Amino acid sequence: MSWVIGAAGVVFLLIFGSVLRQLFFGGATGGTSCGWVRLTAERECIYQPIALEIETQASILGVSLNDALEERDLGKQEIARCLVGLADCEWVRLAQLASGLLNALGKYMPTARVVVPVRNIAAHHFKSPAMVDYARMHEVLDQFVFRYKLRFQLHMRVLRRAMEALTVEFGQTYRSVLGAGGGADGVWKHLDLCFHDFDLITKEVLLAFRAFLTSLPDEELQALATDLNALIVRGVRTTPRAFARVNFSR
Repeated sequence: MSWVIGAAGVVFLLIFGSVLRQLFFGGATGGTSCGWVRLTAERECIYQPIALEIETQASILGVSLNDALEERDLGKQEIARCLVGLADCEWVRLAQLASGLLNALGKYMPTARVVVPVRNIAAHHFKSPAMVDYARMHEVLDQFVFRYKLRFQLHMRVLRRAMEALTVEFGQTYRSVLGAGGGADGVWKHLDLCFHDFDLITKEVLLAFRAFLTSLPDEELQALATDLNALIVRGVRTTPRAFARVNFSR
């Protein structure tokens, strides 16, 4: 009987949270709140360099993994394992860049005004079992956070933990299975699913970055630009002094 009462309590809290969300957000849920937002020209100049760097590194990672899968299908297991090793290195590099971006947003969060509502991370968008379960848990927690800024902070924390978990899972699968000479169909499929979810997470990071830029005061733009420039100074798309040409004066 106690478990019935407990389950009823959980259902009541979910319904209550949904009602409060309707009152606070006027019917907007995480799945329908703002994704791609418009930026002014100067803020777009801050966004573009790091966005292009992340997108380029994600493309390199995807090509490396696809090449590995093709070589594996051709029966060239050794070449395939080497290519997965390259993909693993690129994965770590991209994860460090995306984490650095999230850290930069966290650094300037105290100075930010009301942050544009971010999209909820929907479980049905993911393919790996671990990420599906993680996203479902977040969907429940998200129902009880009503302030925009707190929701944004929670969103960044979820993105960071998801990246870390997927990075560990991909690396461990590569080193413990493929690196040891294994490689059943299920293992390769799992690597592909991990990449799908990781690529999705990096795109969500960029959407969060755009949303954050709309809330940052003008006087903080130059400092943020300098910090972001340091993240991509040795990137694959490096343009010397990428942000130096941006005019922040009024």
